[in-house]
Amino acid sequence: MERVFVYDTTLRDGMQREGMSLSVGEQLQVALRLAELGVDYLEAGFPSSNPKDSELFRLLAREDLGDTRVAAFGMTRRRDHAADEDPALRVLVECFAPVSTIVGKTWDLHLRTILKVGREDNLRMIGDSVAFLVGQGKEVIYDAEHFFDAYREHPGYALECLRAAADAGAAWVVPCDTNGATLPSEVARIMGEVVAALPGVPVGIHTHNDSECGVANTLVGVEAGARQVQGTLNGWGERCGNANLISIIPALALKMGYEVLAPGRLDRLTGLSRWAAETANLQPNAWAPYVGRNAFAHKGGMHVAGMVADPSTYEHIDPAAVGNERRLPVSELSGRHAVLTRARDAGFDLESESGLAQRVLARLKELEHEGYHFEVADASFEILLERETGAHDPLFVLESFRVITEKRAGGRVETEATVKVHHEGERLVATAEGNGPVNALDKALRLALADRVPELATIDLTNFKVRILDETHGTQATTRVLIDSTDGRRTWSTMGVSQNVIAASWDALVDSLEYGVRHADVRAPAAAD
Repeated sequence: MERVFVYDTTLRDGMQREGMSLSVGEQLQVALRLAELGVDYLEAGFPSSNPKDSELFRLLAREDLGDTRVAAFGMTRRRDHAADEDPALRVLVECFAPVSTIVGKTWDLHLRTILKVGREDNLRMIGDSVAFLVGQGKEVIYDAEHFFDAYREHPGYALECLRAAADAGAAWVVPCDTNGATLPSEVARIMGEVVAALPGVPVGIHTHNDSECGVANTLVGVEAGARQVQGTLNGWGERCGNANLISIIPALALKMGYEVLAPGRLDRLTGLSRWAAETANLQPNAWAPYVGRNAFAHKGGMHVAGMVADPSTYEHIDPAAVGNERRLPVSELSGRHAVLTRARDAGFDLESESGLAQRVLARLKELEHEGYHFEVADASFEILLERETGAHDPLFVLESFRVITEKRAGGRVETEATVKVHHEGERLVATAEGNGPVNALDKALRLALADRVPELATIDLTNFKVRILDETHGTQATTRVLIDSTDGRRTWSTMGVSQNVIAASWDALVDSLEYGVRHADVRAPAAAD
């Protein structure tokens, strides 16, 4: 298998995404996880551009990253400095990082408006900078900024820029689609011409996603002869982002037959992608190719039937290859196979009784027509199965609940809830105050049942979402409430739907507590006397 080298620039290019900010400690953890994955190059940023980058390099110098090589990023020498006197290049030399990646200009537009130098001077700046760093023992990667824009206008000079870096000793020359404007057919043509014009020179590819072609452009670049791919975790980066390594790596390994990562590491991609998103305080993209929660979710009845017969009918790879898993979300589009599979996973045999599966499916479709959305409410679907199969053992029987909200002069709002329930033949009444009606109901219900159901103490509500389903009906609109809960070991979601937001919240709350109690492994410790 031919090798393609992976160059990650999450800690430099990725950090340019709007709203992205990681502490030095978090950046170090990202670096360690990338080294565990086995990327070949880890670009850690400008060594002395700010205190955070300086601290990161100091910490990385103490870490064992295995075969992953740290790259420090910089630019070609200034037009009025010799390379050995240029302060930025001196920083790269003094940095512990064995790799120096420098970016240089290629496009006439930039030579005129930014560098304000002629073509020959620019070539000397490139060659001098590379030669100086190579002479100091660095492996040099030369990134040709805006290469594809330049090549369209003056292909001969664009190639001269790459040749100047290669002749000076650069280990890699990397054409960059910095504006993300180039389409795959043009990238394939240009990269083919670059590789042909530079025989024996290792070539990489660096693309951005402004035309939504970052991954595709990288892959056709490899087909044309590039053997290094540059990108970021989850495609993070400035504007629309960089090429997404999380998609590029499995495409190269599983579809194109290249050696990319060490054996046994490809299945870490899903966990890494989601961990990185959580670390950056971003919601993991459920629809991300390969690693998203929905990447292998089969909802349509015909698709599920095909999956039962042969997974390859509707899956382009085995989800486990990248550490993901198959899901069969249930909805009004689900067929019998999806319901049977999900029920079996939850411990229900719907085939033991004639017509039971169809009855469950009919009830499912009826509820989804009313506004339920069971594919995001796994626990409510399990409780629906219990009710339809006659296995439901309610946590309590409701007699009534009442909520009183009072707003007083000065703006203070107080909410009080009273619940009346029956548990094991005994009538229980409790009243509690909360910061709102749902919080007050939750407190009152727990107060009523606390001595009898200690498992409730282990359950926390972590999220509460309200959605108006038919906005044109104004205050009479149907409301959908979704509650996420956890017991510290697992998480689950429940849902309620009603024209009354409190009633919808109550249904979701009760399902959440019932599910949590039913699946509790350890009872809460008894209160001290």
